Amino acid sequence: MAIGDVTTVTAGDSTDLHYVDTGMYDVSGYGVVYVLDAERPALVETGIGTNYERVLEAVRAVGLTPEEIEVLAVTHVHLDHAGGAGFLAEACPDADVYVHERGAPHLVDPGRLWEGTKRAVGDQIKFYTEPEPVPEERVVEVRNGQTVDLGDHSLAVHHAPGHAPHQVVFYDPENGAVFTADAAGIYSPARDELFPTSPPPNFDPEGCQSDIGLLEEIEPDVLCYTHFGAAETGDRLARYAEVLEEWVGAIAEKRAELGDDEAVVEHFVERADAERELWGAEKSEAEVAMNVRGVLHALDDE
Repeated sequence: MAIGDVTTVTAGDSTDLHYVDTGMYDVSGYGVVYVLDAERPALVETGIGTNYERVLEAVRAVGLTPEEIEVLAVTHVHLDHAGGAGFLAEACPDADVYVHERGAPHLVDPGRLWEGTKRAVGDQIKFYTEPEPVPEERVVEVRNGQTVDLGDHSLAVHHAPGHAPHQVVFYDPENGAVFTADAAGIYSPARDELFPTSPPPNFDPEGCQSDIGLLEEIEPDVLCYTHFGAAETGDRLARYAEVLEEWVGAIAEKRAELGDDEAVVEHFVERADAERELWGAEKSEAEVAMNVRGVLHALDDE
């Protein structure tokens, strides 16, 4: 699959769900936006904003127009998930943006979010576009237990705050599919491998394990990863629980051994061979460094 390619989800019983490789961070196989061709057509996630025109091309590729999109559902307001919300809201004039109530103010006024992202991602900010605000009257706040009505589909809202306090996962029972946000990790279909995501400042190891338990309770047939693509659930949730536990444990052990946080970061960056193979050195090394710092921050809060 190449940047810009649109894939129809065939896992499980899905028939009307598609995703586009947005080319996030100028690499393939890392970021997607989903197009759900429901009675009320929806986009799930919006990408970083830099590549929003690829999302619009995907909408057209599945036989819809931007004017037909009625729902933009974002799992949380980190810019790799919601950075394109303002751009797509402008391009899709009849769409409202659905987001957890704690994230809603950051879509209306994204200034603080933009500054926080610059601090968190460092040099990677060059891949981003400063987000456009979403008009307040077009932001719909959602809470745990609510449902987004798509006519012949629905999106059940489940609060999953381990990765970020404003994160939700959406479950589409008609497709047996759950949009995992970052609650199920980063998935590489090329290697059928799972990688941890643990960015500062809100990463909560215990909370993330609880979010995995939540996903297991939903019992979806299909996991729709923002990073990257759709796959049958199988044992992937149990596998990710192990990956995450081992990741946090390894960082804690290395910190105790080295006694220097920057040395800990360097240690794990040097060993990120699988990530470099998939997404190149620049993206992978920055990603691993950020995720190590998130775990270190969480360990400080224990």
